[in-house]
Amino acid sequence: MTDAPLRIALAQVMADSDFEAVIGRAADDGADIIVFPEMASNGYRRFDPADLAARAAWIDTAEPLDGRFVDRFRSAARRHSVAVVATLLERATPKPFNSALLIAASGEVILHQRKRHICFFDAPEEACAAGDRSAVVRLPTKAGEVSVGMMICMDREYSDVADDLARQGAEVVLVPNSSWLHDDPEIGDVRLCGIRAMAFETVMAIAVANYPAPKNDGHSVIVDPLGRIVAMGGAPSDLFMGDVDLEALRRLQKSEWFRRVSPQH
Repeated sequence: MTDAPLRIALAQVMADSDFEAVIGRAADDGADIIVFPEMASNGYRRFDPADLAARAAWIDTAEPLDGRFVDRFRSAARRHSVAVVATLLERATPKPFNSALLIAASGEVILHQRKRHICFFDAPEEACAAGDRSAVVRLPTKAGEVSVGMMICMDREYSDVADDLARQGAEVVLVPNSSWLHDDPEIGDVRLCGIRAMAFETVMAIAVANYPAPKNDGHSVIVDPLGRIVAMGGAPSDLFMGDVDLEALRRLQKSEWFRRVSPQH
Protein backbone atom coordinates (compact mmCIF):
# COMPACT_ATOMS: atom_id res chain seq x y z
CA MET A 1 0.00 0.00 0.00
CA THR A 2 1.22 3.50 -0.83
CA ASP A 3 0.13 7.02 0.04
CA ALA A 4 -0.44 7.77 -3.65
CA PRO A 5 -4.00 8.66 -4.70
CA LEU A 6 -5.93 6.54 -7.16
CA ARG A 7 -6.05 8.40 -10.47
CA ILE A 8 -9.17 7.71 -12.54
CA ALA A 9 -9.60 8.76 -16.18
CA LEU A 10 -13.04 9.23 -17.71
CA ALA A 11 -13.15 8.75 -21.48
CA GLN A 12 -15.98 11.09 -22.52
CA VAL A 13 -15.77 9.99 -26.14
CA MET A 14 -17.97 8.59 -28.91
CA ALA A 15 -17.87 4.99 -30.10
CA ASP A 16 -16.00 5.85 -33.29
CA SER A 17 -13.01 7.18 -31.32
CA ASP A 18 -9.56 5.62 -31.38
CA PHE A 19 -9.92 3.79 -28.08
CA GLU A 20 -6.29 2.76 -27.84
CA ALA A 21 -5.10 6.34 -28.39
CA VAL A 22 -7.42 7.47 -25.59
CA ILE A 23 -6.09 4.72 -23.31
CA GLY A 24 -2.51 5.69 -24.15
CA ARG A 25 -3.18 9.33 -23.37
CA ALA A 26 -4.71 8.41 -20.01
CA ALA A 27 -1.71 6.23 -19.16
CA ASP A 28 0.69 9.04 -20.10
CA ASP A 29 -1.19 11.29 -17.66
CA GLY A 30 -0.68 8.78 -14.85
CA ALA A 31 -4.11 7.14 -14.78
CA ASP A 32 -4.54 3.90 -12.84
CA ILE A 33 -7.95 3.20 -14.41
CA ILE A 34 -9.81 4.50 -17.46
CA VAL A 35 -13.59 4.13 -17.81
CA PHE A 36 -15.51 4.26 -21.10
CA PRO A 37 -19.21 5.12 -21.56
CA GLU A 38 -21.94 2.50 -21.68
CA MET A 39 -22.09 0.01 -24.57
CA ALA A 40 -19.16 1.55 -26.44
CA SER A 41 -19.11 -1.37 -28.88
CA ASN A 42 -22.04 0.17 -30.78
CA GLY A 43 -22.33 3.60 -29.18
CA TYR A 44 -25.58 2.72 -27.40
CA ARG A 45 -27.16 2.99 -30.82
CA ARG A 46 -30.94 3.11 -30.97
CA PHE A 47 -33.32 1.30 -33.35
CA ASP A 48 -37.04 1.43 -34.17
CA PRO A 49 -38.66 -1.22 -31.94
CA ALA A 50 -41.42 -1.76 -34.52
CA ASP A 51 -38.90 -2.53 -37.27
CA LEU A 52 -38.02 -6.21 -36.94
CA ALA A 53 -35.15 -5.94 -39.42
CA ALA A 54 -33.68 -3.00 -37.52
CA ARG A 55 -33.99 -4.96 -34.27
CA ALA A 56 -32.20 -7.96 -35.77
CA ALA A 57 -29.45 -5.76 -37.20
CA TRP A 58 -28.93 -4.13 -33.79
CA ILE A 59 -28.74 -7.48 -32.01
CA ASP A 60 -26.24 -8.57 -34.64
CA THR A 61 -23.83 -5.86 -33.37
CA ALA A 62 -23.38 -7.87 -30.16
CA GLU A 63 -19.79 -8.88 -29.43
CA PRO A 64 -18.49 -12.14 -27.94
CA LEU A 65 -16.39 -11.89 -24.79
CA ASP A 66 -13.54 -13.71 -26.54
CA GLY A 67 -13.71 -11.64 -29.72
CA ARG A 68 -11.64 -8.94 -31.36
CA PHE A 69 -13.44 -6.01 -29.71
CA VAL A 70 -12.56 -7.13 -26.18
CA ASP A 71 -9.08 -8.27 -27.23
CA ARG A 72 -8.27 -4.72 -28.38
CA PHE A 73 -8.93 -3.39 -24.89
CA ARG A 74 -7.02 -6.22 -23.23
CA SER A 75 -4.01 -5.59 -25.47
CA ALA A 76 -4.16 -1.83 -24.84
CA ALA A 77 -4.34 -2.38 -21.08
CA ARG A 78 -1.20 -4.55 -21.22
CA ARG A 79 0.62 -2.24 -23.61
CA HIS A 80 -0.01 0.89 -21.55
CA SER A 81 -0.04 -0.73 -18.07
CA VAL A 82 -3.40 0.74 -17.10
CA ALA A 83 -6.68 -0.86 -15.98
CA VAL A 84 -9.58 -0.38 -18.40
CA VAL A 85 -13.36 -0.58 -18.11
CA ALA A 86 -14.48 -1.75 -21.55
CA THR A 87 -18.19 -1.77 -22.38
CA LEU A 88 -20.15 -3.73 -24.94
CA LEU A 89 -23.36 -5.29 -26.09
CA GLU A 90 -22.49 -8.85 -25.08
CA ARG A 91 -23.55 -11.67 -27.40
CA ALA A 92 -25.79 -14.17 -25.63
CA THR A 93 -28.85 -16.37 -26.18
CA PRO A 94 -31.76 -15.73 -26.15
CA LYS A 95 -30.95 -12.03 -25.59
CA PRO A 96 -27.75 -10.00 -25.45
CA PHE A 97 -26.55 -8.25 -22.28
CA ASN A 98 -25.43 -4.68 -21.65
CA SER A 99 -22.05 -5.46 -20.09
CA ALA A 100 -18.87 -3.95 -18.69
CA LEU A 101 -15.51 -5.63 -18.20
CA LEU A 102 -12.87 -4.52 -15.72
CA ILE A 103 -9.54 -5.36 -17.30
CA ALA A 104 -6.44 -5.21 -15.09
CA ALA A 105 -3.19 -3.67 -16.34
CA SER A 106 -2.04 -7.25 -16.99
CA GLY A 107 -4.75 -7.60 -19.62
CA GLU A 108 -6.74 -10.06 -17.49
CA VAL A 109 -10.50 -9.59 -17.22
CA ILE A 110 -11.08 -9.62 -13.45
CA LEU A 111 -14.72 -8.50 -13.31
CA HIS A 112 -17.60 -9.10 -15.72
CA GLN A 113 -20.67 -7.02 -14.85
CA ARG A 114 -24.02 -7.20 -16.62
CA LYS A 115 -26.45 -4.31 -16.22
CA ARG A 116 -29.06 -5.29 -13.66
CA HIS A 117 -31.66 -2.56 -14.15
CA ILE A 118 -32.08 -2.35 -17.90
CA CYS A 119 -34.28 0.29 -19.54
CA PHE A 120 -36.90 -2.33 -20.46
CA PHE A 121 -39.35 0.43 -21.39
CA ASP A 122 -37.43 1.76 -24.41
CA ALA A 123 -35.06 0.84 -27.25
CA PRO A 124 -32.39 -0.29 -27.39
CA GLU A 125 -32.39 -2.04 -24.03
CA GLU A 126 -35.82 -3.59 -24.26
CA ALA A 127 -34.02 -6.07 -26.52
CA CYS A 128 -31.56 -6.97 -23.71
CA ALA A 129 -31.62 -9.40 -20.82
CA ALA A 130 -30.90 -8.17 -17.29
CA GLY A 131 -27.99 -9.27 -15.14
CA ASP A 132 -28.67 -10.69 -11.69
CA ARG A 133 -25.67 -9.98 -9.47
CA SER A 134 -22.95 -7.51 -8.57
CA ALA A 135 -19.44 -8.35 -7.43
CA VAL A 136 -16.42 -6.58 -5.95
CA VAL A 137 -12.82 -7.44 -6.79
CA ARG A 138 -9.40 -6.33 -5.63
CA LEU A 139 -7.76 -4.38 -8.45
CA PRO A 140 -3.96 -4.02 -8.40
CA THR A 141 -2.88 -0.42 -9.12
CA LYS A 142 0.13 1.82 -8.59
CA ALA A 143 -1.68 3.08 -5.49
CA GLY A 144 -1.99 -0.47 -4.14
CA GLU A 145 -4.92 -2.86 -4.26
CA VAL A 146 -8.35 -1.24 -4.38
CA SER A 147 -11.76 -2.86 -3.84
CA VAL A 148 -13.70 -2.05 -7.00
CA GLY A 149 -17.28 -2.66 -8.12
CA MET A 150 -19.24 -1.53 -11.16
CA MET A 151 -22.71 -0.27 -11.99
CA ILE A 152 -23.99 0.45 -15.48
CA CYS A 153 -26.05 3.65 -15.98
CA MET A 154 -29.53 3.10 -14.52
CA ASP A 155 -28.13 0.68 -11.90
CA ARG A 156 -27.05 3.80 -9.98
CA GLU A 157 -30.69 4.81 -9.59
CA TYR A 158 -31.55 1.75 -7.49
CA SER A 159 -30.37 1.28 -3.92
CA ASP A 160 -30.12 -2.52 -4.13
CA VAL A 161 -27.04 -2.34 -6.37
CA ALA A 162 -25.26 0.18 -4.14
CA ASP A 163 -26.18 -1.87 -1.05
CA ASP A 164 -24.76 -5.04 -2.61
CA LEU A 165 -21.48 -3.31 -3.45
CA ALA A 166 -21.18 -1.66 -0.03
CA ARG A 167 -21.83 -4.97 1.78
CA GLN A 168 -19.05 -6.56 -0.28
CA GLY A 169 -16.59 -3.86 0.79
CA ALA A 170 -16.40 -1.70 -2.34
CA GLU A 171 -14.21 1.38 -2.03
CA VAL A 172 -14.57 2.70 -5.59
CA VAL A 173 -17.49 2.18 -7.97
CA LEU A 174 -16.95 2.66 -11.71
CA VAL A 175 -20.03 3.57 -13.77
CA PRO A 176 -20.23 3.48 -17.57
CA ASN A 177 -23.17 5.73 -18.47
CA SER A 178 -25.37 6.96 -21.31
CA SER A 179 -27.84 9.61 -20.14
CA TRP A 180 -28.06 13.31 -19.49
CA LEU A 181 -26.48 14.05 -16.13
CA HIS A 182 -26.33 17.81 -15.65
CA ASP A 183 -28.63 19.60 -18.10
CA ASP A 184 -31.56 17.27 -18.66
CA PRO A 185 -34.37 19.32 -20.25
CA GLU A 186 -36.94 17.95 -17.79
CA ILE A 187 -35.06 17.17 -14.56
CA GLY A 188 -31.91 19.28 -14.71
CA ASP A 189 -29.08 17.83 -12.61
CA VAL A 190 -31.11 15.33 -10.55
CA ARG A 191 -29.01 12.38 -11.75
CA LEU A 192 -25.81 14.17 -10.75
CA CYS A 193 -27.35 14.91 -7.34
CA GLY A 194 -28.25 11.23 -7.01
CA ILE A 195 -24.67 10.18 -7.69
CA ARG A 196 -23.40 12.55 -5.01
CA ALA A 197 -26.00 11.36 -2.51
CA MET A 198 -25.23 7.70 -3.20
CA ALA A 199 -21.52 8.27 -2.62
CA PHE A 200 -22.26 9.95 0.71
CA GLU A 201 -24.80 7.34 1.81
CA THR A 202 -22.52 4.39 1.08
CA VAL A 203 -19.09 6.00 1.80
CA MET A 204 -17.79 5.00 -1.64
CA ALA A 205 -16.07 7.02 -4.36
CA ILE A 206 -18.04 6.92 -7.61
CA ALA A 207 -16.70 7.63 -11.10
CA VAL A 208 -19.14 8.04 -14.01
CA ALA A 209 -18.08 8.13 -17.68
CA ASN A 210 -20.74 9.58 -20.00
CA TYR A 211 -21.07 10.28 -23.71
CA PRO A 212 -20.37 13.86 -24.86
CA ALA A 213 -22.80 16.25 -26.52
CA PRO A 214 -24.76 16.03 -28.68
CA LYS A 215 -25.45 12.37 -27.84
CA ASN A 216 -25.75 13.14 -24.11
CA ASP A 217 -24.56 16.19 -22.18
CA GLY A 218 -21.16 14.91 -21.01
CA HIS A 219 -20.38 16.06 -17.45
CA SER A 220 -18.58 12.83 -16.61
CA VAL A 221 -17.86 13.04 -12.91
CA ILE A 222 -15.82 11.66 -10.03
CA VAL A 223 -17.31 12.02 -6.56
CA ASP A 224 -15.57 11.32 -3.24
CA PRO A 225 -17.17 9.40 -0.33
CA LEU A 226 -18.52 12.62 1.17
CA GLY A 227 -20.42 13.35 -2.05
CA ARG A 228 -18.05 16.12 -3.10
CA ILE A 229 -17.16 16.52 -6.77
CA VAL A 230 -13.49 15.71 -7.33
CA ALA A 231 -13.55 16.29 -11.09
CA MET A 232 -16.24 16.96 -13.68
CA GLY A 233 -16.12 17.54 -17.40
CA GLY A 234 -18.15 19.83 -19.58
CA ALA A 235 -20.27 18.84 -22.57
CA PRO A 236 -17.67 18.28 -25.36
CA SER A 237 -15.69 15.15 -26.07
CA ASP A 238 -12.60 14.98 -23.85
CA LEU A 239 -10.60 12.94 -21.34
CA PHE A 240 -10.96 13.91 -17.69
CA MET A 241 -8.83 12.95 -14.70
CA GLY A 242 -9.45 12.93 -10.98
CA ASP A 243 -7.62 11.62 -7.93
CA VAL A 244 -9.28 9.67 -5.11
CA ASP A 245 -7.51 9.88 -1.74
CA LEU A 246 -7.63 6.24 -0.68
CA GLU A 247 -6.28 6.86 2.82
CA ALA A 248 -8.99 9.43 3.51
CA LEU A 249 -11.62 7.13 2.00
CA ARG A 250 -10.60 4.24 4.23
CA ARG A 251 -10.61 6.40 7.33
CA LEU A 252 -14.13 7.52 6.46
CA GLN A 253 -15.31 3.97 5.89
CA LYS A 254 -14.10 3.07 9.40
CA SER A 255 -15.60 6.10 11.13
CA GLU A 256 -18.83 6.12 9.09
CA TRP A 257 -19.27 2.33 9.08
CA PHE A 258 -22.98 2.61 9.98
CA ARG A 259 -23.77 4.08 6.56
CA ARG A 260 -22.64 0.82 4.94
CA VAL A 261 -24.81 -1.51 7.04
CA SER A 262 -28.39 -2.03 5.89
CA PRO A 263 -30.83 -1.71 8.82
CA GLN A 264 -32.40 -4.95 10.00
CA HIS A 265 -36.20 -5.01 9.85
